[in-house]
Amino acid sequence: MIAALKGRVEATHEGGCVFDVNGVGYLLSCSRKTLDALTGREGVQRLLVETRVSQDAITLYGFFDASEREAFRALIEVKTVGPQKALIVLSSLSPDGLARAIAAKERKRLSEVKGLGAATANRIVDEPAMQKWAVGRATPEADGEGVLAAALPEAGAESDAVSALVNLGWKQPQAAAAIARAAKRLGDDATLDALIRDGLKEMAR
Repeated sequence: MIAALKGRVEATHEGGCVFDVNGVGYLLSCSRKTLDALTGREGVQRLLVETRVSQDAITLYGFFDASEREAFRALIEVKTVGPQKALIVLSSLSPDGLARAIAAKERKRLSEVKGLGAATANRIVDEPAMQKWAVGRATPEADGEGVLAAALPEAGAESDAVSALVNLGWKQPQAAAAIARAAKRLGDDATLDALIRDGLKEMAR
């Protein structure tokens, strides 16, 4: 299996590019974000590759960085989300943005991705493995800079509510995501008690 390629972009097309490696052109399917990154640079470049084998084809998917390939691998495990829909998602959302949307259960944000649809967006949000992936990007193991950790609330009612859930035994990333959803629903004037109460409801779902 091909895991990475080093070469030059020979041509781009809708949904991918031809990547020249020592005179051999590899046809790669890529997200719009990876294509933009490739066309914005000159010279030899390195792409990470995911090789997918089916009964009638061997398809190569190219990624500019490891986080995008990781998100792609997570997405294609969701029922009805194949490689092409995964690229559609990653063309609209960065891996960090996708993780934030899933952790906060922002169904509308995902359903607004052109070509995805509400049903598929709901499956992505509700898939336990995707929730685990999203929250996993906020753990200390995830390079020390998880997306949720970066989005933890500053001092105030939300911060106090997160601390309250942590003191009750919940892990900070999950608590932060629950309080963020509660705060979004309750509005800017939400009291600490209301945030904690709704946060606990979120954690129980």
